[in-house]
Amino acid sequence: MRGALLSPPAGGTEPVRIPGARRPPAPGLRQRTWTDRAPYLLALALFAAYSTLSVLRYHRMETRSWDLGIFEQAVRGYARFQLPVADLKGPGTNVLGDHFSPVTALLAPAYRLFPTPVTLLVAQAALFALAAVPVTRAATRLLGRASGTAIGVAYGLSWGIQQAADFDFHEICFAVPLIAHSLEALLRGRWRPALLWAAPLVLVKEDLGVTLAAIALVVAWRARRTAPRAAAYALGAAVLGAAATLLTLTAVIPAFNTTGGYDYWTKVGDGPSPLAGADTKLRTLAWLLLPTTGLLALRSPLVLAAAPTLGWRFLSGDDHYWSTDWHYSAVLMPVLFLALADAADVSRRSPRPWLRTYADRLPACAAAVALALTPSLPLSALTEAAAYRKPPRAVEAEELLARVPDGATVEANVGPISRLAGRCRVLWIGGTGRVTPDWIALDNSSGWVRDPHAYARQLHPKARYRVAGEAGGYLLMERRTP
Repeated sequence: MRGALLSPPAGGTEPVRIPGARRPPAPGLRQRTWTDRAPYLLALALFAAYSTLSVLRYHRMETRSWDLGIFEQAVRGYARFQLPVADLKGPGTNVLGDHFSPVTALLAPAYRLFPTPVTLLVAQAALFALAAVPVTRAATRLLGRASGTAIGVAYGLSWGIQQAADFDFHEICFAVPLIAHSLEALLRGRWRPALLWAAPLVLVKEDLGVTLAAIALVVAWRARRTAPRAAAYALGAAVLGAAATLLTLTAVIPAFNTTGGYDYWTKVGDGPSPLAGADTKLRTLAWLLLPTTGLLALRSPLVLAAAPTLGWRFLSGDDHYWSTDWHYSAVLMPVLFLALADAADVSRRSPRPWLRTYADRLPACAAAVALALTPSLPLSALTEAAAYRKPPRAVEAEELLARVPDGATVEANVGPISRLAGRCRVLWIGGTGRVTPDWIALDNSSGWVRDPHAYARQLHPKARYRVAGEAGGYLLMERRTP
């Protein structure tokens, strides 16, 4: 029988083994308890929730945008050791000339094994959930297990992450764990890992080089007295981050873009006044600071890492960027909750009793607010029986789209994209250029196409199409051969 070893009796040379006794931990080591595993258990639960939410929505054919198709086309190219061409952005468009996100190539091995958009959705869920580990660990180290776990729960159920998980797919999912790990290292005073975790942000999206610069400035500020050499390195990293964004916007993206420029300049330079949509922007700021951190995060310099993302969003003339919808706030969530942990740690030592009390209770309040808001957010769908059933219209639409042969050229709108992009060349409706597609596939649930033949002639005057079928609100047209 296995047992534990105790010290030898006087004059003995062998330790005494007591049957059934637990083996004591090695000197200097502490036994791990379930609370030590809390960050990992939380991440596992969040991964299950996020992936289930995304996959079920895909199963029900409730795709929300063309982004899932664009990224599947790009990853499909990487998986085949080809250029990341996204025909949905225009025939032959290299996606690196749209947004500079070479990090998505990391999904190529998994996609090669499982060539389906579900691979992208599950990977995104895993990356969002993974960020809960450094967020919870850092908060626990500063505030204790109860408050630290509460902040981890508040992050995992935050509206910014839920909205992003409900979105089809976007490259920013890679940035969320990188930022979380970077700020965790920063809060531990590990300056080099903090910069190394943030450095890959320049490969996630072109604007995130400025976020790297912001994090590096916080590192420089924190390290200025205890590690002046590390502070100097951090200032250098800040310069490199800003330079990387400038170089990417002015040289790298234009080199891959057929027009030789950056298509999104017009969303800033030609937009309305920065004061436009002030009510929406203020409402977004309120959502970012009040239910998540109770404004306490403003006491931490870590909130500087949120400034670049908020800056370009609010300066843009595209009102989609101003609100709380879609995935745009996901990268801000680890920043805000780790800033909350940092500020709460400092505030608990304040000479003002009310601030100490507020800081002590706020983590639990943040978790409670996140739980209270969840019934109105995407994860609430998991409590509905209908979420687990594929509606008959989706079954009919899938059977209709299955008529399109592999390798065909298809012109489509949002609905059919996710079912066709992995096996066909799919182009955006009205954006085929000189390409005349073999098929036209449309989600016509609202009946916006009243005369299919007239609409097909409008798109391609020199070609003739026949209606191949209609089912589940979808319309399929096939090009007639001469």
